Amino acid sequence: MPELPNARVVALVACLALAPAQETRVTVHVDANARIAPMTPIWAMFGYDEPNYTYAANGKTLLSELAALSPVPVFVRAHNLLTTGDGTPALKWGSTNAFTRDVAGRPRYDWTIVDRIFDTYIERKMKPMVEIGFMPEAMSTNPEPYRHDWLPGANRALFTGWSYPPSDYNEWRELIAQWARHSVARYGAREVESWYWEVWNEPDIGYWHGTPDEYLKLYDYAADGLKRALPAARIGGPTVTGPNGPRTQEFLRAFLEHCARGTNAATGKTGAPLDYITFHAKGAPRVVDQHVRMGISSQLRAIDNGFRIVASFPEFRATPIVIGESDPEGCAACSVRTNPENAYRNGTMYSSYTAAQLARTYELADLHGVNLRGAVTWAFEFEDQPYFAGFRDLATNGIDKPVLNVFRMLGKMSGDRVRVEASAAVPLDAIRDRGVREAADVGALASRSDRALAVLVWHYHDDDLAGPDAAIELTVDHVPGTMVTVTHDRIDADHSNAYEVWKRMGSPQPPSRQQYRDLERAGQLASLEPSRRTQVTNGRAALSFHLPRQGVSLVRMAW
Repeated sequence: MPELPNARVVALVACLALAPAQETRVTVHVDANARIAPMTPIWAMFGYDEPNYTYAANGKTLLSELAALSPVPVFVRAHNLLTTGDGTPALKWGSTNAFTRDVAGRPRYDWTIVDRIFDTYIERKMKPMVEIGFMPEAMSTNPEPYRHDWLPGANRALFTGWSYPPSDYNEWRELIAQWARHSVARYGAREVESWYWEVWNEPDIGYWHGTPDEYLKLYDYAADGLKRALPAARIGGPTVTGPNGPRTQEFLRAFLEHCARGTNAATGKTGAPLDYITFHAKGAPRVVDQHVRMGISSQLRAIDNGFRIVASFPEFRATPIVIGESDPEGCAACSVRTNPENAYRNGTMYSSYTAAQLARTYELADLHGVNLRGAVTWAFEFEDQPYFAGFRDLATNGIDKPVLNVFRMLGKMSGDRVRVEASAAVPLDAIRDRGVREAADVGALASRSDRALAVLVWHYHDDDLAGPDAAIELTVDHVPGTMVTVTHDRIDADHSNAYEVWKRMGSPQPPSRQQYRDLERAGQLASLEPSRRTQVTNGRAALSFHLPRQGVSLVRMAW
């Protein structure tokens, strides 16, 4: 029989197990004079599958919040803008009935539902990122079955008749021309010229039941129809999935080659108009040892690969890039009930991941010297679902989630990005190639405008496990004047976090009226402490604070 440990050893082990983990000491240094590039608000873009949620009460409320948090007009991208149906929404489904035929078989255009969607954006000074898709039933080469009956975890077909090529490409071109003309008549040419128009979604997988060459033809005819109606309209593609595999990489290269030197199927001329380039990037969370482990490296590698491919074409190196979907994984409508790896979505794992990922996206754009203009967060809201059901959304039944507060923080950053060094930040190549699997990533992103400086600090780890706080020593050099006003916003278990409040209530389904009001307040961005004046000595301002694991802070200094 093995020797049992004595009582003193057992007591010592128990004490060590109960003792708090030692905090990680981190220095964050900002040089307010070391400007890198403009603080382009790449994050001010959002999207979703279900366009008919746009004008639901909670949809309108959330859109108003998104518009209010951004210093620039927010772009909104939605699937199914040309899909046939009566406008009844469902998971990964929506419709507008924009194109049908009359009894004689003649085309009939009806923009009523599309107008209702776009009016909702325009009323909030937002802008559509117009996704030209999907195929109307009357134009599909394989229309039956048309509407899918997909449900998460049910193993039912998603890619049905709406995903096929058109039976007549001239008719397809005219549909896009009609849409553009109607938009100009309703909103004015100057407004519509400021939108992004893109052809289809992820044609390298089941969303497109045609060949790659047929997609190029689809693109050519759509672009020609758009430009005939509005020559200054902005058209882009190919909106492929994350270019981490050879097939998608080849699709992206072939598309760029076609736009540069291919024969245009619609005009017979060389090349195709390309005003911006778009591809997607997704992470890969999974459950490991009964906890969620995020896959931030997968998302960053897709972005890195996409930038590298674009930069390899000299004629497109300066062309704007929009990452059309940029998220921790691929299925917003798959809740934690069917996908346990999505348990990160309700709490601070999602918010800290988003801060760390967006900062590295800026760095990757700098590395490749590309013109990054946007990164669409594919998350919105879902109607008629339980509270905090674990969908990838920004709000649940009108209650804002912690991740929405990261975007509120980013909305307070403006001017130019400036150099920041954090002693515990995982290097770009390491987080891109291996993720954050050892020491936590405690990093920062800083911006400076004329009279203020903002520093976003996060404490991220791929593993959704408890860990020690980070003791942050923040110093900022080259601060004008002798005094600054400091404000400090925070996302953690106790701040800007309706999810933790809801759990402490006992996870009510639904909350009472008073509980709902309390959750609404808890979902707003909260300050860690009251604003205060701080001395600047020889151009340096300093601040110390603790940042919990998966927490995010925004420190602003104004002078």
